[in-house]
Amino acid sequence: MEKVTLGIHFVLRMNKIMNGLAPIYARITVNSKRCEVSIKRKISVDSWNSGKGMAKSSTIENKQLNSYLEQIRKMMVESYQDLVLSKQVVTTEAIKNKFLGLDISDMTLCKLIDYHNTNGKETLRWGTLKNYFTTQKYIILFLKEKYKTSDIYLKSLNYKFLVDFEYFLRKHSPVDHQRPMENNTVMKHIERLRKMIKLAIRYEWLEKDPFIAFKQKFHRFERGYLSEGELKIIEEKEFSIARLQHVKDLFIFSCYTGLSYIDLIHLSPENIQIGIDKKYWLFTSREKTDNPVRIPILPIAMDIINKYKADPKALVYNRLLPPISNQRLNSYLKEIADLCQINKNFTFHLARHTFATTVTLANGVPIESVSKMLGHSKISTTQIYAKVVEKKLGEDMDNLKQRLNEKRVS
Repeated sequence: MEKVTLGIHFVLRMNKIMNGLAPIYARITVNSKRCEVSIKRKISVDSWNSGKGMAKSSTIENKQLNSYLEQIRKMMVESYQDLVLSKQVVTTEAIKNKFLGLDISDMTLCKLIDYHNTNGKETLRWGTLKNYFTTQKYIILFLKEKYKTSDIYLKSLNYKFLVDFEYFLRKHSPVDHQRPMENNTVMKHIERLRKMIKLAIRYEWLEKDPFIAFKQKFHRFERGYLSEGELKIIEEKEFSIARLQHVKDLFIFSCYTGLSYIDLIHLSPENIQIGIDKKYWLFTSREKTDNPVRIPILPIAMDIINKYKADPKALVYNRLLPPISNQRLNSYLKEIADLCQINKNFTFHLARHTFATTVTLANGVPIESVSKMLGHSKISTTQIYAKVVEKKLGEDMDNLKQRLNEKRVS
């Protein structure tokens, strides 16, 4: 039998520090391969001895924590010994599963979802996690209607299960809205299920991937945006109703910064910094991806910042602009669209698309620069916007024709 080298060391997740506290993870190492398990405890970085993998024994609380860590270590060693005695293959995931009480033979779909969503609270943002809860709701409903059961073994999952689940989603009519799900909504639920199945395969709870032959088909839609004329109409429109004027200002600010609702609403005065050109920039990061964002502040955006400098609501919440809920904001935007006689699907995200197209790309800003300001991880994401800027394409070709004609003449 191959010799197994086991190591158990406790570490801090430094990228998950909140309020000065870092979560503690048990790192299991088997023959140089490792995995980590959250032990549901946190500690301040200053109170941690990283070399020894334990708390500094300076307080009663830290001594109690170290005692708890030793109990965890002992339980993991016992899980390892159980695997050896039962002549099972010893891997980091096998020890982890044994420790967590996750027996591969009786692992079910609902147990997998619960495990994913519980652990996701530490790694996923609430907006993403909320979507997984919605997918979980539909899976439970599907199991009840199709299989007349509350759960199913992972080993029972196959291609037919996925096809049936897709059909169920397409035909299902939710009680909270009238229309059935559109294709891309269905595919998003399938995509989340797929990610959870991949997790099960990585943890060795499932041997065969039921998604091998399954093809997801997303429909591509052109991103809506405001034309130069439409943007000008909204900019010049003054509203006597304060709430509409406030929402208009937030929308225009996004049109000239490219910030999404969640990133804009969290801006504080500290996000304004001096950039490399000695002028004012916005330094922030995207809530969705954590990607850093650096945006030079255009004059129109700066005018809006100055307008709300002394706003009581902005001061109370330490915000650059007075906050408002996304639901109310989008509702008021519909009123603004009607009053401006603009017949488009008016949501706040339309402003981000407008920044990418009408404000930047259409005015010759390189796509690499636009991608950086939008906080995109890949430039291919930004290229979606470039495809719809026909005006810019026409201007580029006219310039090319002119240069070619000049060469011929000379």
